[in-house]
Amino acid sequence: MALTLEQLNAATQAEAAVLLGGLYEHSPWIARAALAHRPFRSMAQLKHTMARIVSEAGPERQLALIRAHPELAGKAMVSNALTAESTHEQGKAGLTDCTPEEFAKIQRLNADYNARFGFPFILAVRGPRGTGLVRKEIIDTFERRLDNHPEFERAECLRNIHRIVEMRLHDKFGVQPQLGNLVWDWQEKLAQHSDPGFAERGQLTVTYLTEAHRACAQRISHWMRECGFDEVGSDAVANVVGRYRAAQPDAKSLMTGSHYDTVRNGGKYDGRLGIFTAMACVRELARQGRRLPFHFEVVGFAEEEGQRYKATFLGSGALTGHFDTRWLEQKDTDGVTLREAMQHAGLCIDDIPKLRRNPADYLGFVEVHIEQGPVLNEIDLPLGIVTSINGGVRFLCEVIGMASHAGTTPMNRRRDAASAVAELALFIEKRATRDGDSVGTIGIWTVPNGSTNVVPGRCQFTLDLRAPTDPQRDALVNDVLAELQAICERRGLHHTHEETMRAAAAPSHPDWQQRWERAVDALGVPIYRMPSGAGHDAMKLHEVMPQAMLFVRGQNAGISHNPLESTTSDDMQLAVEAFQLFLNNLAAELQ
Repeated sequence: MALTLEQLNAATQAEAAVLLGGLYEHSPWIARAALAHRPFRSMAQLKHTMARIVSEAGPERQLALIRAHPELAGKAMVSNALTAESTHEQGKAGLTDCTPEEFAKIQRLNADYNARFGFPFILAVRGPRGTGLVRKEIIDTFERRLDNHPEFERAECLRNIHRIVEMRLHDKFGVQPQLGNLVWDWQEKLAQHSDPGFAERGQLTVTYLTEAHRACAQRISHWMRECGFDEVGSDAVANVVGRYRAAQPDAKSLMTGSHYDTVRNGGKYDGRLGIFTAMACVRELARQGRRLPFHFEVVGFAEEEGQRYKATFLGSGALTGHFDTRWLEQKDTDGVTLREAMQHAGLCIDDIPKLRRNPADYLGFVEVHIEQGPVLNEIDLPLGIVTSINGGVRFLCEVIGMASHAGTTPMNRRRDAASAVAELALFIEKRATRDGDSVGTIGIWTVPNGSTNVVPGRCQFTLDLRAPTDPQRDALVNDVLAELQAICERRGLHHTHEETMRAAAAPSHPDWQQRWERAVDALGVPIYRMPSGAGHDAMKLHEVMPQAMLFVRGQNAGISHNPLESTTSDDMQLAVEAFQLFLNNLAAELQ
């Protein structure tokens, strides 16, 4: 018989401790401490309470918790000394069926890992979907994490312990994240399509209007129809648009969605998560035969990343009336113009102006997105509320000094262009950190015609400066450019800077942000507000209607634009549930 929260909340302290036994390996103190915070409103609240107790326990107790866990395929497994929970998990991952070669490799990795870190390697071997990682994934992760910094790796072990506990809790409570699993499966199936040159290497790359891109659009359209959308189609820029009609034909619309193109050798969740969480909501509405007091429009934007053509936000920009016809003459690396690619795909370029939405017909735009950063992962929270999408300015810069002999030019007589840029880079670190949520990056740094034995006479570099508000961004820009000027004057150098991009910040509309907050709070998840450092389709829709975003925690330190980008079906379940609450609350407001 599955345990319930009602039972847990009503039990005595001793009874409740028994009910939560076996969660944290040989460490019952965590569950016991968590029980002091009853009653729990949700499983999410219980999970976060226990994670917070571990976080606040201090390094010694954290290390003791890690060391209470067995090695993977280690001595405890061989001698049948594992707990029942660990036996189940290691067996599910196939570690009891290792080949002699795999077993020997894992033993070597265990020894190397213990020698480097002083505690056993911890991995939630049941994986993000809960069905178990394959042995190659386990070994690859083991090898990769051996290179981590010790403090980071200690935190990574704790995060994996919390994931193990999450799945053990689900076993006790009979919980299955069915909608999260559905969203997970859609993303896995969509990731089967990849551009030539990448597909053969097992890498995910889907750029605008390639064969893989068109296949993705067809799959999304097919799944939308299966979910019960009333209208499904592809528009003149290859956006996939599904509409779930309101009870009244003259109702306004709520728009949501994200992009289905990817960067080269990217991840499976960037953009696509925002399409599929909304589709899961429509599927449940259709299964219930329920209509909302507003039309629900879900858009799979065809292009956001600017990979094949430098026409970033092409999909969402077309809906706001910002499709630039000059883009049509851009060429890809094979010399194919955007115009030719669109014509080959059967798109009607003349129809693009008709895609512009009338803001008066819309309530607003909301977007669910994987965080693409480490913050939620580090604080053990599955969801975050986006306060603003950072505005940014980019520059192409050059510092000009004097190339001279590296051996004969004294240090106090050099006009070293690269050292000046190095000094600027350190200033940017300090200046951006001062704001708390500003960021600055020198992403490209080149010494033209550089040589090992020559003091750099020129240094070309880029600047990328971002902040949650335009005034904060502009203050950062002014300070960095002033410092560049001061460094060059002090060192006897010249410099140039050319602005190449300026994007306004997109603050979340307060009312729509609060709607996300109410939905997240109803799940028992603490409210955490944060800016988005990355750009999103919501930035374009922000120009014509109110918008707000919900972030979903990423795994592997929140890495994105990378094959390691990941999240769990449990966190996706919470994202779907938050979206359902959002829709229900909005419907109640309008009725």
